[in-house]
Formats: sequence, C-alpha cells, structure tokens
Amino acid sequence: MLLNISTTSTPATDLSYLLHKHPDKLQSVDLSTGKAHIFYDEATHNRCSVNLLLAVNPIELVKNSRNNNSDFALSHYVNDRPYVASSFMSVAMAKAFSTALNGRCKNQPELVDKIMDFSVQITVLPAPKGGEMLIKRLFEPLGYAVVLKRHLLDAKFPEWGNSKYFTLNLSGSVRLKELLAHLYVLIPVLDTHKHYWVSESEVDKLIQKGSGWLNDHPEKEQITKRYLKGIGGLTHHALDRLLEKDSADLSDDNETKDEEIKVKETLHQQRLKLVLAELKQLGVKTIIDLGCGEGKLLKMLLKEKQFVKILGMDVSYHILDKAINRLHYNDMPPKQKERLQLIQGSLTYRDKRLDGYDGAAIVEVIEHLDLNRLKAFERVVFEFSKPRSVVLTTPNKEYNQLFENMDPDSFRHTDHRFEWTRQEFKDWTSEVAVKNNYQVVIKPIGEEDQKVGAPSQMAVFTRYE
Repeated sequence: MLLNISTTSTPATDLSYLLHKHPDKLQSVDLSTGKAHIFYDEATHNRCSVNLLLAVNPIELVKNSRNNNSDFALSHYVNDRPYVASSFMSVAMAKAFSTALNGRCKNQPELVDKIMDFSVQITVLPAPKGGEMLIKRLFEPLGYAVVLKRHLLDAKFPEWGNSKYFTLNLSGSVRLKELLAHLYVLIPVLDTHKHYWVSESEVDKLIQKGSGWLNDHPEKEQITKRYLKGIGGLTHHALDRLLEKDSADLSDDNETKDEEIKVKETLHQQRLKLVLAELKQLGVKTIIDLGCGEGKLLKMLLKEKQFVKILGMDVSYHILDKAINRLHYNDMPPKQKERLQLIQGSLTYRDKRLDGYDGAAIVEVIEHLDLNRLKAFERVVFEFSKPRSVVLTTPNKEYNQLFENMDPDSFRHTDHRFEWTRQEFKDWTSEVAVKNNYQVVIKPIGEEDQKVGAPSQMAVFTRYE
C-alpha cells in the first residue's frame, strides 16, 4: 500500500525538513507486521514528493492476528491487509513521520506552522460502509478537494460490478502536522478491520490527534464511533472528553473586546437574577443546574434557604474545579455542604443522578450543542429526568445586529453551534412541551428593542400533573 504526499509550495524541499527525512536516502522502519519504506521521487525547489510504502508480511500478520470473527475460514491468510491503506498505515505514519505528526522540526521550527499546498494520493483505500459519500463527508469539511476513482471487482469481468476500494486524491492548503493528523485518524475510520486492540489508550490518541479540528467536524460522532470500533462506552467517554476539552479552552478565551465583555457580564447577571426569581416563584426546593460552569448560579441558589438540595453538573472537570474554588466548597460548614453536590456529566446521555428533582436550570447551554444532539438533550431532560419545572435560556439571534463590531451573520461566541430567532425558539419550545406533557411560557431577558426583541430569551416549562 502506498501513500504519496507532494507539495508545490516553494521552497518545496521544506517538506523534507519537516519530515526529518533526507531526499537522497531510502529509509525504512520496522513494524510488528512488516516494514515501512520512505523515499522521494522528486525533491526540487518547485516540487517535492515523498512516498510511504508499507510492506505487510503475511506470515507476521497471521502471527500477530487477534480473534478472527470473519465467516470466511481462510481470512487469516486470504485478505486485503497487505494491499490497502488501513490501520496499519496509521501505525506506519506514526513511526515514520513521528516528528512531523507531533509538530516538531529541530532544524527549522518555524516551518511547523507554515501552510503549504499539498496533494495526497492513497492508491487503495477501502470504504466498505459508506463508500464515496462517506469519504467525501470525512475529508471535504476539512477543506480538501476530493477526487475518487472506484475500482472494479475484476477488470476482466466488469459485469461483477464495483468493489469497495478507491484511489483517493486530496488537495488542499494546510499545515503538514494537520494533514498527517487528519490521515492518521480518518484512515482507520474507513477501515472496519482494525488490527489493534481498542482500549482507553486509543481514546487518548484520538483526543490528541483530533485536537483543533475534530470538535468542529460535522461527522464528529461518526468519526469517534468508527475510530473506536463502535464500542459504546469508549465512544461516549471520548465524546465527553472532547466536550470537556472544548469547554476548558473556552474558559481561557480572551479574544472578546473589553466593551463586549462588560455588556455580556451585565446581561448575564440580569439573566441569573431572572432565572433565580422564576425558580423561587415556582416553589422549587430541589434543583439541578445543568451546565453549571464556574458556579455563579449555584452561589446564588445557596443563599436561598428555599433550595434544600442543589446539584451542579458540567461536562468539564476543569470548570468544576473552578466552581469548587469559587464556592469555597472545601471550607463550607457541614450543613451547607450537605445541600450541594457537584458532578461531571454530559447533557446528551441519560444520567440517573438527575432524576427526582423539582426543577432544572439550563442557562445559555443548548446553543453549545450540535443541532443533531439536541434530540438526545431533550430526552435526557424532559423524558427521563422530567423535573416538575425547567427554566431554560438562550441568545436571541435577531438581537445580534445591535452589537457593535459584530458581523450579523456570526454568533456571539466561537463555540456556539447555532443561535435561534424568537420564532425558532418558540417553535422548538412548543414542540418539546407538547411532546413531553409540559406547558411553556417564553419571557424576554434584558432590555427589549421594538424590532428585534431582547438580547436573550427564557422558556419556563411546567409539567402537567
């Protein structure tokens, strides 16, 4: 199986410095099931082209094979492993191109962040589930132009039809470390017969190599699931860790202008006060703060004797640590401490720890979820946990045009996956209420504009008894 990477960004020989492989030398690395050979077919100022040739030893392949669940009795000996780009190729890349994959360049470190024009060819790539459409859905959102050639089962017998094998050509402008990370993750995603044992260590590799791009990929869930062989526990854990990492990065985001921060903080205080007032008026005594963040609402709830049991949940351990410090949790008097519990968890997976509460507060949280995960969120809160009252807030998209220096087509935060108009929010809340036996009232948050409404919007759900 052959992987070719070439560039025409001048000087093109920068590629050899990044790969730490001299163009004039044939180099090889030993693998558990064979060897990987690295060689250049061109290395000039205008074009540099490197090849990774993976030679799988069929004997070693059988020796190192794990349990074979194939219905084909000879599949240990007769298979496509020596001929296709599979999980073996990712292992070979990690060993042959380790410095480049990890973003290091000893001789010219400034090249690590250089964006270059790359062309990539993988001679034979299997895609048994999803085929051409899946390959495009994986690579095109990353900015690559994708050209595919599908191979016949047998050229001598065209009537047999197409095979599951493709030649893949990619082209795009990207940093080399990003290109290698994309290939390292996505090649095994397309391969349904991974040769390695999938465990927690593979979750770590996915989080590391997916850093900076996987969280924003529209096929994030499918990539995670397929990379981890569809093992539910590992998949859920990986998705939670991706969300946690995203939330931790957001907490350190200082790109917002000082004036905007001041406006948002003022609005946020208004929002929290209104949510607290609603919960008190509803007679809530036991409350869960879903997506509690650093604990601002929790601190307000603790000051009210009405709330005898308070649970704060967030997907990020990092943020929960900040909440513990902000609330001085470890120094609380015993009785106060008994009222409060902090847990890590995701809003898109059922959690029995959320059952049995009078009310739930969900403040500026849902817009951070991918739209295709919103149904799961609805079930977790309204079908499974089903508190008597739910107070939920989210930005009003229409109001964005009133913020200075803000593009009307952009979102208020870089992590927002969507923002709704007032009508869109009304339609969603009405559908959720009817489906789950709730009534709902929508209220504005912040100063209202005659044309575009208030900056935020709040829905108060009350379950029918």
